Amino acid sequence: MVLSVSVCADERPNIVFAFADDLGRYASVYAELEPGGLSDVVTTPNIDRVAEEGVLFRNAFVNAPSCTPCRSSLLSGQYFWRTGMGAILAGAIWDETIPTYPLLLEKNGYHIGHSNKVWSPGKVANAPYGAKRTAYNKLGNKFNGFSQYVSKRDDVDVAKQELYDEVRGNFTDFLSDQEGDEPYCYWFGPTNCHRKWVQGSGKKLWGIDPDDLKGKIPPFLPDVPVIREDVADYLGEAMAFDAGLGVLLDELEKRGELENTIVVVSGDHGFPGMPRGKCNLYDFGVHVPLMIRWGKEVPANRVVDDFVCLPDLAPTFLEAAGVTPPEVMTARSLVPVLKSEESGQVDPTRDSVIIGRERHVANVRENALPYPHRAIRTRDYLYIRNFEPDRWPMGDGPGYGIADVELPTYDELANKTTIAFGDLDASPSKAWLTVRMNEPEMKPFLDFAYGLRPEEELYDLRDDPFQMHNLAENDDDQEIKQQLSNRLMKVLRETGDPRVIGDGSTFDNPPYTDRVRRKQ
Repeated sequence: MVLSVSVCADERPNIVFAFADDLGRYASVYAELEPGGLSDVVTTPNIDRVAEEGVLFRNAFVNAPSCTPCRSSLLSGQYFWRTGMGAILAGAIWDETIPTYPLLLEKNGYHIGHSNKVWSPGKVANAPYGAKRTAYNKLGNKFNGFSQYVSKRDDVDVAKQELYDEVRGNFTDFLSDQEGDEPYCYWFGPTNCHRKWVQGSGKKLWGIDPDDLKGKIPPFLPDVPVIREDVADYLGEAMAFDAGLGVLLDELEKRGELENTIVVVSGDHGFPGMPRGKCNLYDFGVHVPLMIRWGKEVPANRVVDDFVCLPDLAPTFLEAAGVTPPEVMTARSLVPVLKSEESGQVDPTRDSVIIGRERHVANVRENALPYPHRAIRTRDYLYIRNFEPDRWPMGDGPGYGIADVELPTYDELANKTTIAFGDLDASPSKAWLTVRMNEPEMKPFLDFAYGLRPEEELYDLRDDPFQMHNLAENDDDQEIKQQLSNRLMKVLRETGDPRVIGDGSTFDNPPYTDRVRRKQ
């Protein structure tokens, strides 16, 4: 069905969405707002430009800190739990009856295309964006392994340029298929921020000295050389993504199309292979960058505090294009916020987001069960409901769910995700911490990483920005806990979350718990 279009075709904006796999909220523009954190050591001039010439959002969150369900929600404009088998990562299958913004735009005269990753792992890969039919990767996808490719070359600058040329070539291939003056919608989705990247590449390729991160590592992690280097390498990949974005901006500017293009920058969840990051509902796992530029349509150089969940982008793109969002979309368009001249809190009703997760890696718990949890995040509080507190959040592993088993080696933990605690990606940080399981001083860090969690968690972000002190059992905090619990459960029930509808066991049964072989 073609929806009604309320904007003249020649006035409709182009859309270019730069969406980085596994990129958390790290950019130099955030360091200017909130100095003292990991962003202090990165330089991201292109991300900063989009923010300065548009709107920078302080409070943008994914709906799910896991690649496929995050993207299911974003593309459909719905909560992830409404997308059927798209609500899980391993074993995901896309339901083509669910409307998605790219395909709706295509039906309404847009030329659509994508490079690198859109919706995966899952079948059919990238289905919500037209799958292979709308893919533009003929120049290659070596950018996805940025540090691996560049580190093998003698001339780093030449190798980098080859990857930038690949980005430009894929984009210009897409643009060359544009018919006449039809508007276009393009997705740039590199996976270079996803593990594994080359150890030491942050310093070698981008000049990020791990020692500059001393005192900036979140306190639930040991501030030690291995972890600092791991963080530096990750932030180097963020800088590579920024360089790729710069290629897109340059091409748009050369063609005179930048001012009529909505440029959006974001990422699909927080830090991979790091405790409390990816797969967790703490800010380290769900708080992401969001910058939106749209020429004269959006008053520039504004910092907005409104809470945004990434599914909001789907109705935003549709409304900007003059296409009526389908009623099934539960998200809310950001167009009124974008076109406002205000900074700070623009829409007072945007005071929270709802987030959650079900299954990530398939076989990390007995019977391939998920770790089900939901949360509500407001300005001052984070409230989490862990529906099955007897399950291990990152999966089973030695000392946490599995007794009397030999501890994997450092090399195994650094390179094989499912060897233990399979919902935490393999990494040097995971390896360094886990092999020290028998050292008493490491127990608090290990508990933060792998320990069981109570049914309810409550954090006061004004005093506890890293969400380390659970107040759920404090007598003085029972009223706010109940208020937040009521708000969360009301949304879950109203939107038909299978975790709270009926007996709540939908996601604990086939096909959601079918076993899946994981490619290492």
